[in-house]
Amino acid sequence: MTATEDISTHSAVPDERNQDVEIYINGEFFKRDEAKISVFDSGFLVGDGIWEGIRLHHGEFAFLDRHLDRLEAAAAATHMPIADRDFLSAALQSVVARNKMYDDVHLRLMITRGNKKTPSQHPSNVVGGVNMVIIAEHKRANPAVAEAGLSLFTATVRRPPPDTLDQKLNCHSKLHEVVALIQAVHAGADEALMLDPTGAVATCNATNFFIIRNGEVWTSTGQYNLNGITRELILEVAEANNISCRVQPFSLTDVYSADEAFATGTFAGLTPVREVDGRTIGDGTLPGPMTASLSRLYQQAVAEDVAERSRRRSSAD
Repeated sequence: MTATEDISTHSAVPDERNQDVEIYINGEFFKRDEAKISVFDSGFLVGDGIWEGIRLHHGEFAFLDRHLDRLEAAAAATHMPIADRDFLSAALQSVVARNKMYDDVHLRLMITRGNKKTPSQHPSNVVGGVNMVIIAEHKRANPAVAEAGLSLFTATVRRPPPDTLDQKLNCHSKLHEVVALIQAVHAGADEALMLDPTGAVATCNATNFFIIRNGEVWTSTGQYNLNGITRELILEVAEANNISCRVQPFSLTDVYSADEAFATGTFAGLTPVREVDGRTIGDGTLPGPMTASLSRLYQQAVAEDVAERSRRRSSAD
């Protein structure tokens, strides 16, 4: 594997079925190559949009309530008028039903402020309501990435503070993360590790970051990164199993001398990190024992949530 390939926590096994997947746009379905949004869309013009990435496991959307909670919080913070969660849930369900999807499916639900009558930031120029797009794909994480582990490069681009662009917002404004990733790729790494304004470790460009030191799970304060659903679950399952966790500032020095490291995200779950800035993490064993244990606990949490959602659905029918 080389850095010129798409080797990252979002690398997927190719699936020809995706060529026939239909895309949801404002209540209608379009073939993949015919799915289009206006050039006057707020998201295209100024990055004015919010989104969620959601996994379908055995016919159920894993941790859907948590994802919709986060989406609604982002909508409130950005004054984005979105539909209620019953409508959103029904829309997601219509997409997987339309495409006859059941498992190993990743959905991206995107909502922008809508089309503008002229290119500008001002919300008064919106014509009509919000635009909502749902892209569903048959998407299974590439196992080769987890087997080889990620190489990270610490980017010079910092995560901004909450009073600049609150990183808890899962918004369309991702250019700083893209630039950090490009730096990492040009440096020969797979993804970027990003620092916060104080110089402490914050997160990766598209995932959350953890290290293991002396049997403890360490992650950043969360003030400068997305409040990841998977990140939250890792802390919960660790606490439930009496694994000590530290949510605190830490430096690259702590990373370089860590026993293990991994990245977390909705798509791939836990992905081991083999090196940071050319330094091998721990003894190079992948996955490390704590990473492997936490991965099993996370998969168990996914299975339990999916089973509970299925039980509730059966009771309602």
